[in-house]
Amino acid sequence: MNEMTPLAWGICAFAILITGISKSAFGGALGGIGVPMMAMFMAPRLVVAVLLPILCVMDAFGVRAYWKKWSFEELKLILPAGLVGVVIGALAMGLLSDRYIKGMIGIIAISFMLDRIFQLRQRLHWQQLPGKYFARVCALVSGVTSTVAHAGGPPILVYLMARNLTKQMFVATTAVFFTVLNAGKLLPYAAMGFFTLDSWKIALSLAVFAPLGVWLGLYVLRIIPERYFFSLATALLGISGIKLLYDAFQF
Repeated sequence: MNEMTPLAWGICAFAILITGISKSAFGGALGGIGVPMMAMFMAPRLVVAVLLPILCVMDAFGVRAYWKKWSFEELKLILPAGLVGVVIGALAMGLLSDRYIKGMIGIIAISFMLDRIFQLRQRLHWQQLPGKYFARVCALVSGVTSTVAHAGGPPILVYLMARNLTKQMFVATTAVFFTVLNAGKLLPYAAMGFFTLDSWKIALSLAVFAPLGVWLGLYVLRIIPERYFFSLATALLGISGIKLLYDAFQF
C-alpha cells in the first residue's frame, strides 16, 4: 500500500465510483471499467482481489432491490455455463504471468471500447430469438471475462438484450447472474492466494466509494445526459486498455 501514490488512489477511487454508477444506472453496461483503470497502478491479481468483495456487496443490494423479479428460465440456462466460464478464467489466471494477464485485460478493454463506439451489439438484428446454444456460449464467455477482468457484462448482455424481457426482469436476471458468478469466484481467488492483507486493506479503504457510486447512479441521469457519461467512460476504458497493452509488451 505504501507504493500507491495520491494520483493512484484518486484514480482507483474514481474507478469504484464509475463502477457503482454503472451498476445502478446502466445495468453494468460499461464492461468492467474498474479493472483496467486500477491495473495501471496495481498487479492484475491484486486488482481483481480488491474489487471482488466490493462487487459482491453491490450485487447484494441489486438482488434485494429486484427480489423475485428475475427470469428463472433464463437463469437455469445461463448460470451453469457462466460458472464453467469462471473455472476456465481462474485456470487461465493461475497459469499466466501478470504481463500476459495485463495484455488480456487490455484486449478486453479495447474490445469493449470498440463495441461502445461502433454499437456492435445494437447492430445485431435477430430474425428469431437466440437459442440455447448461443445463450450458453455468451454465458461461458461472460464467466471467463468476469473472472479475468470483472468484465462479464457485454457478453451476457448480447444474449439477454435479444430475449425481449421486461426492464425489471432484465435487470433482476443480470443481478442474480453476476451475484452467483462473483460468489463463485471467491473460492478460486482464495485458493490461488489472490486475497492478501494488502488486498483487504485497499478494499476497505476504497469500499466507501461503492455505496456512494451506487447512490450517484440513481441521480446521475438527471444531471449528465447518458451519451456524455458513456463517452467519458468509453474514453477511459480505451486509454487504460492501450496503457495495459503497452505495459504487457515491455520486456
